[in-house]
Amino acid sequence: MNPRQQLRQLIARSGYTMVPGAHDTLTARLVEAAGFEAVYLTGGGYSRASGYPDLGLLTVVENVRFIGLTVEAVGIPVIADADTGYGNAINVIRTVREYEKSGVAGFHIEDQVAPKKCGHYEGKEVISKAEMVGKIKAAVDTRRDPDMVIIARSDARAVEGLAAAIDRVNAYLEAGADVGFVEAPQSVDELRIVGRSVNGPNLVNVFEGGKTPMLAASELKQMGFRLGIYPSQTHRAAIRAAQKVLAVLKEDGHARRIEHELCTFQEREEAVGTAQWRELEEKYLRDV
Repeated sequence: MNPRQQLRQLIARSGYTMVPGAHDTLTARLVEAAGFEAVYLTGGGYSRASGYPDLGLLTVVENVRFIGLTVEAVGIPVIADADTGYGNAINVIRTVREYEKSGVAGFHIEDQVAPKKCGHYEGKEVISKAEMVGKIKAAVDTRRDPDMVIIARSDARAVEGLAAAIDRVNAYLEAGADVGFVEAPQSVDELRIVGRSVNGPNLVNVFEGGKTPMLAASELKQMGFRLGIYPSQTHRAAIRAAQKVLAVLKEDGHARRIEHELCTFQEREEAVGTAQWRELEEKYLRDV
């Protein structure tokens, strides 16, 4: 099976799949090496890795480049963030064409007003349900590979309430989306309601520090969720680790005090597959 078919198989089975987030391609490789079955390319993480907040400041071209590099570098399915589709329905058409060419296995698109905000920021606005239904239909009609997964996200919980957000997601599923995603439920009870009320495979955003309570994978599985994205954990770990080593380097003039906590030179090379590239180099230069 190709990665898109693999993702569809993960969604179709009865279990719950944890999909850690990656803010860069190296982190996506680490997710794969850790044994996870899919990786999530968080738009917010890539924005922050580029020095920007999650306010829709990066363009579709910038994000597609990030996605394409990562798809090439890993063998597991890649789920990407397509924000609002970068505009209206005809912008969605261009976005889906570009995302499909990147090789991504699936992506989610949301019903916020463009430019969007992080799903756990205040001050979000949403477009009408009817307009978003049109955008989902445009995405479905545009994709050439029926195995590419379209995930429909609603941010309406913060604006119109939970019932309206669930109603929106169900309308988006009826319009042809493959997976439903109610962003930012605000309690365990709300998670339970979402889990039993969305009329299709269900995705949950496990986001520490946001509006949604943090629950174990076993609990989310029991609630009926099929996919859980974990967008910020690896990025927050990377920020803290960098801050720690930089503080030691500045104070001591070297990093020996913290060297035992860092990966080795060899471990770093293994993370990027240097040996495999050297083997290819030897193979094609052997007779030169």
